[in-house]
Amino acid sequence: MEKINLTEIRWHGRGGQGAKTACLLLADAAFDSGKHVQGFPEYGPERMGAPITAYNRISDRHCDVHSNIYYPNYVVVVDETLLNSVDVTSGLSKEGTLIVNTKKTPKEIREKVNGFQGKIGVVDATSISIETIGSNFPNTPMLAATIKITNLIETNEFLRDMEESLKYKFSKKPHLIAGNMAAFRKSIEEVIVG
Repeated sequence: MEKINLTEIRWHGRGGQGAKTACLLLADAAFDSGKHVQGFPEYGPERMGAPITAYNRISDRHCDVHSNIYYPNYVVVVDETLLNSVDVTSGLSKEGTLIVNTKKTPKEIREKVNGFQGKIGVVDATSISIETIGSNFPNTPMLAATIKITNLIETNEFLRDMEESLKYKFSKKPHLIAGNMAAFRKSIEEVIVG
């Protein structure tokens, strides 16, 4: 039996920050690029500001696994304060990458994550979203940082797909298209891995 090429991503955020939306957008973009995908949140008693988890599986072939992700290749943390209350690196191997919305350096984040030995990607998604979109929607730049770090989809292809999707979604609010596209581009340029 041939082994499938499978990438698993776990998202950590707070209700209202768009982690679930970013997870689903990643699934859509990967699907549009010809991959087999899963994108789903873990539902519970979520409320605005409460910790939430969402998951992506992306593969070149059909995947029959339908469970939460316990040993991800990547973990995306949309809200840095979760580092103080959630073991975000649980199951993440030293070959994995932790991607955090923060103003801190990878070295400063490493000191907060229980001896995690893998790569750490950082981007100030909050500032980027406020600057480009005009509101605190860190999910948009975090999605772009995830695309850049994972290399699951070529960045120009991702940007083209997102622009088409946004034109449809925001057909009556075209100013939001330019802001979101600027957030994607700025995050791709500014994300640092260490």
